[in-house]
Amino acid sequence: MEQLLELIMKHCKNIKFLDLNINVNQIIYSALNLIENIKQNLNYLSIKTYYNKELSSFLLQKLGQIIPPKLEYLDLYLCNVKACDFEVFLKKSQDTFIKKLLISNIKVQVILPFIKTYIMKKRRAKYLAINDTGNEWFSFKDEVKEFMLYDIKVQSYYDLVINLYDFILKELN
Repeated sequence: MEQLLELIMKHCKNIKFLDLNINVNQIIYSALNLIENIKQNLNYLSIKTYYNKELSSFLLQKLGQIIPPKLEYLDLYLCNVKACDFEVFLKKSQDTFIKKLLISNIKVQVILPFIKTYIMKKRRAKYLAINDTGNEWFSFKDEVKEFMLYDIKVQSYYDLVINLYDFILKELN
């Protein structure tokens, strides 16, 4: 897998949509290097670390400084994230506007203060979806209203998620 990522990095510079499933530590560095090398054309980024707490933590500490200044879509599927790691990501990416920000498998109450400080108050997203291990955050009406005051629409994770196959079909038409 690591060799494949290196070949992609070397030969594919115009990638617009990158969907990464990272479940082993060995490929995280190559994956981050790939993002860094294609960020000028990258508009859609989806990263899943599934059930690896260490990978989720490491990813959040490094990703914020390498993502492009503007993304149409960022989908992070994480595992048991610490509040301090999530804050590091938001601080390091504070110059990035993300049209659709999706975060899954994370405790909302852990990250909500940081989402309000670094995303809501700075208007860094247009759409926001947080899926707290099956509990959709858009059902918290008071919080949703507060985000609407900043022109951020809180929606269902499953309404915003983009399927790679559907994306490719749309691009071909």
